[in-house]
Amino acid sequence: MSKKIIIILCSLAAAGLILVGAAYFTIFAKNTKNSENVLLKIPRQASYEQVLDSLRSHDILRNESTFKMVVKAMRFKTMRVGKYEIEPSMSNYKLVRLLRAGQHYPIKFSFNNTRTLDQFVEKVGHQFFFEPEELSALLHDRDFLAKHHLTEETVPSIFIPNSYEIYYDITAEAFFEKMYEQYQQFWNSERTQLAKEIGLTPTEVSTLASIVEEENFRPSEKAIIAGLYINRLQKGMLLQSDPTVKFAIGDFARKRILNADLAIDSPYNTYKYKGLPPGPIRIPEASTLDSVLHYRHHNYLFMCAKEDLSGYHNFTASAAEHAQNAARYRATLNKQHIKR
Repeated sequence: MSKKIIIILCSLAAAGLILVGAAYFTIFAKNTKNSENVLLKIPRQASYEQVLDSLRSHDILRNESTFKMVVKAMRFKTMRVGKYEIEPSMSNYKLVRLLRAGQHYPIKFSFNNTRTLDQFVEKVGHQFFFEPEELSALLHDRDFLAKHHLTEETVPSIFIPNSYEIYYDITAEAFFEKMYEQYQQFWNSERTQLAKEIGLTPTEVSTLASIVEEENFRPSEKAIIAGLYINRLQKGMLLQSDPTVKFAIGDFARKRILNADLAIDSPYNTYKYKGLPPGPIRIPEASTLDSVLHYRHHNYLFMCAKEDLSGYHNFTASAAEHAQNAARYRATLNKQHIKR
């Protein structure tokens, strides 16, 4: 009798070991056969079957049946949006945990020193779930922008360079709304009132700030330059800003603006058209926006880069004195054979 009991117990133990081994193999053994990381994209509202189809199309699983068993055992039902890096030799357990955890986590997104919308989209890049092309499409969608009282020309004004914490799985539209919300917070009642006192809208302040920043990024001159252009605007004078001409011809690398450049027929050519251009020629820093709002009061109407090529400017209220400053600057360019 005792021998029978021992045999039964040994059989049960052996069966138990087999079951444990099978369970371990099913759960923890390697079950991805890709030789390198594979990007698995799970779109919004994807079904379990769609995820399985994606795993099949990438030929990831060694054994689909064991994967399904672990999915069921771990009660994995909700397919979470994201771009998942599937590593070689992952177990079913590790793979299911990866997919079940989702990618709803914050990312620190920062940007500055950005001229164009295309450059902004490049800086956003692939940091979030949406594709850069989706954001670019929104920034050129006139109907979408019109809902925010924006155009392709004015939309750069809503992006305030800073550091932001944004969740990874955000949509392109929600990302835009997040930026727009930050823009509205920046333009509080105090700043809005200061703009109104100057006679400008927030968008126009951004446009003027973008010109100021292109003229000189140095803090010591920004408020002075802002005051000079505000003086010209108030007198109905042409702004005659070289950076707007560079923007019009699409070449910010130009060191010298020629008479032929001044003839370009563009609303951004402030040598040809009065007032501010249609929109910002770059995405200005918050500090430059504030330099415009707190511009330096003076009587300057003219500015010219200093002949020492330091990046600083000579300012004057006299056209004759400005002509002398410009002559000295041109002489330096000629001496150094700078033609463009």
